[in-house]
Amino acid sequence: MTSTRPPLAAHRFTMSFSSSPRGARLARRMCEHWLDAWGVPYGNDAHDVVSLVVAELCANAVRHGHVAGRDFHVLLTADPATGVVRVEVTDTRGERLPAVPAASPADGENGRGLLLVAALADRWGCCPRRSGGPGKTVWAECAARGLISPPLMP
Repeated sequence: MTSTRPPLAAHRFTMSFSSSPRGARLARRMCEHWLDAWGVPYGNDAHDVVSLVVAELCANAVRHGHVAGRDFHVLLTADPATGVVRVEVTDTRGERLPAVPAASPADGENGRGLLLVAALADRWGCCPRRSGGPGKTVWAECAARGLISPPLMP
């Protein structure tokens, strides 16, 4: 898994969320809203895929990247020219790097999140936090046709 810089995106949403299940749920809901506003409507396959990827990455940030008193950060970008949506979730635990498990117990309730991300995203990976502080960024890119170009600024 290598890191790549996201392209200059026409659409951008970024926000910090409390490192809690409620924060992860709010992050998913906010990303779903922006995808819909950018031309990837609710109920569309691409919308559902990106929403699930966001949910898994945020849940992992809360479960495995939680540090008391520290938030996690979400950056959602979308480029209508390429039809690519990129999700970046940054937490403050750099020593716990993501890895797709070799196998998960058939009746287990956990351990499948990154398997889903790997199966659904076109590409995904992990890189050090851009700001240079402690932590990591886990990112994923998904195809999403139908993105609307933003209006030009006067």
